[in-house]
Amino acid sequence: MVIENACHSHPWSEKTFSSCIGGRYFGDYAQQDNDIVGFFIGEFVVDEATLMDICVKPTMQGQGLGKQLLNQFIEQAKNKGAIKIWLEVRAKNISAQMLYINTGFVEISRRTGYYPSATGFGYEDAIVMCLEL
Repeated sequence: MVIENACHSHPWSEKTFSSCIGGRYFGDYAQQDNDIVGFFIGEFVVDEATLMDICVKPTMQGQGLGKQLLNQFIEQAKNKGAIKIWLEVRAKNISAQMLYINTGFVEISRRTGYYPSATGFGYEDAIVMCLEL
């Protein structure tokens, strides 16, 4: 939860986090010097996967760990039989969008006013992206 809280202005609750363990959910983490520095959680249903959450410890960002975790997620989704991968990203999170675009994701649609803003005033859009495998 420490990384989750550090990465998101509106982090998941422990209850939400716990509900995404097992069953149709899957995940992995990155470790450095016996310290967890990032993770992802995905969901697999029928032949599609969704990237539910991906985080890299703020002090470790910009070192390729997000790309490594995203590639691990894609590989695990493929191994489960996914033919499409979906995700949502905040419209203001340009660095994450660039990571996804450079990996082959394309913008499919936009959800207006989907996320509470980081400042707590108003809302911001979510960009829905898809990668066809």
